[in-house]
Amino acid sequence: MWLALPPEEIDGLPDSLDYVYWDGAGEWPADPADCVFYVPPYMTKPDITTAPMLRMPRLKAIQTLTAGVDAYLPAVRELPPGVTLCNARGVHEASTAELALTLTLASLRGIPQFVRRQDRQEWKSGFHPSLADKTVLILGYGAIGAAVEDRLAGFECARVIRVARSSRATPRGPVHSTNELPTLLPDSDVVIVVTPLTEDTRGLVDDAFLARMKDGALLVNVARGAVVDTKALVSEVESGRLRAALDVTDPEPLPVGHPLWSAPGVLISPHTGGPTSAFRPRAAKLLAAQLRRFAAGQPLEHVVAVS
Repeated sequence: MWLALPPEEIDGLPDSLDYVYWDGAGEWPADPADCVFYVPPYMTKPDITTAPMLRMPRLKAIQTLTAGVDAYLPAVRELPPGVTLCNARGVHEASTAELALTLTLASLRGIPQFVRRQDRQEWKSGFHPSLADKTVLILGYGAIGAAVEDRLAGFECARVIRVARSSRATPRGPVHSTNELPTLLPDSDVVIVVTPLTEDTRGLVDDAFLARMKDGALLVNVARGAVVDTKALVSEVESGRLRAALDVTDPEPLPVGHPLWSAPGVLISPHTGGPTSAFRPRAAKLLAAQLRRFAAGQPLEHVVAVS
């Protein structure tokens, strides 16, 4: 078992399995041909983390520590049949939802301007919009989307609109399908993007999508950069019609001199939705639970693909 966390720091691992630790740095910790359960190192480039996978003929399962698995799907397609790919459901909901709300509030209340004025020791107040009484659309209403709604509960939003690939009912209210976006976007003051990156969602937030958003609306992206058409977004924010708060961009990292850096009304954080103090205990709990299932011959949870 190749683990991305030191096994001695994970409570509840089954004793019947053999573990090695690899954080993505240096040489591989063992012969990949012997690996049957692989946890790719977190926050490491995909070309590094997928390289040993292609030399694991006995591999049965891949447990990512990321919510999205788009970086691993191309490599999984090259593996022998029957390899299970699982995502890190339950690990990132809290921290990603926190950041989504942080970016929303910071952008609405003008925090970036306050920080710049503090650097200049400049006292200047002014009027800023509140999250209260706003309509918020959550695009990608899964576990993270639900966690975002949890954190919106105390802010007196006028309405929360839930959108996912297909419509369904929930105890909180209806989830609309993405086909309904053209009629939902014009009513939304804030659009929070938490959808995974798939072939269906790549470029979903395009020029037509952005054009349907109301004047002055805020786009918050804590999903994947490629869900948003960067060229279309640059055009809208440079005109001043829309604002954006982005934890992810396309390209990423955002290169020096890119127009998003200096566009008015744009707040950028460097893909920090997952790496917080909340990550490690939740990741360790997930790995222990999955490996106990694996050792007992039980089906794994959070399966997103099988080669």
